[in-house]
Amino acid sequence: MNAHLLLSAGRGPRECAWALAHLLRRLEGDASRRGVTVQRVDAVPGDHSGTYRSVLIRLSGADVEAFAASWTGTLCWQAPSPYRTSAGRKNWYVTAQPPPSDAPTTTFTEADVDIVGCRTGGPGGQHRNKASTAVRATHRPSGLVVVVDDERQFSLNRRIALELLRQRVERGDEATRRAVTTARWRIHDDLVRGDPTRIERP
Repeated sequence: MNAHLLLSAGRGPRECAWALAHLLRRLEGDASRRGVTVQRVDAVPGDHSGTYRSVLIRLSGADVEAFAASWTGTLCWQAPSPYRTSAGRKNWYVTAQPPPSDAPTTTFTEADVDIVGCRTGGPGGQHRNKASTAVRATHRPSGLVVVVDDERQFSLNRRIALELLRQRVERGDEATRRAVTTARWRIHDDLVRGDPTRIERP
């Protein structure tokens, strides 16, 4: 079993990035004791060495869902600031949430495309109007459809249709990836300070 968590310092002060680093190490220690493996998949460093604005981790092992749930929510690192000796604040908050799933990449193959010859009107002479030189191509997995009658030869229209479908599938995948990235960044804005689900101290 696998699970993912995204730990984020949100838009908090630099102490939150420092707190995230401490909480991540605490989480990794807890995971080791409970037989759960932690892999750091991605990380955005903080302003100071060894600190993080966010870290995406993959958890694997027995009872991993229960372990992930125990570290999900608002986490608090309770300690004086290492950067401001005069600061009285001792609570630094981090959020840990399951991230949106990665968008699968569509593998484009001609075998997934239905090609049908068709006739279209418009300029081009009697040959275009009488012969089925136009192409209607349907990409079955995505449902995308293109009709091409640019050329007077069926084979050329077929080639253009396949390339157009390939480009549209790639654009669709890219749009989906951007949506996932945007959804992950929203987690940074969802940090609620106070009422933590977990408090850790040095």
